[in-house]
Amino acid sequence: MKSNRSIGMILVALYLIIYGLMGFGVYFGPAILLLNLIALAAGVCILIGK
Repeated sequence: MKSNRSIGMILVALYLIIYGLMGFGVYFGPAILLLNLIALAAGVCILIGK
C-alpha cells in the first residue's frame, strides 16, 4: 500500500495536533520552540513540494 502523504502535510498535521493539545491545557514547557520549528519545516516542505 503506497502512501501519498507528503512530508509537509505530515508536519502540518503534527503541528495542529500539538497546538490543539495546548489549547486543552497540556503544557509542553520549552517545546514552543519545537512547535515553531515544525511549522517552519512544514512551510518549507510544502513550498518546495516534498
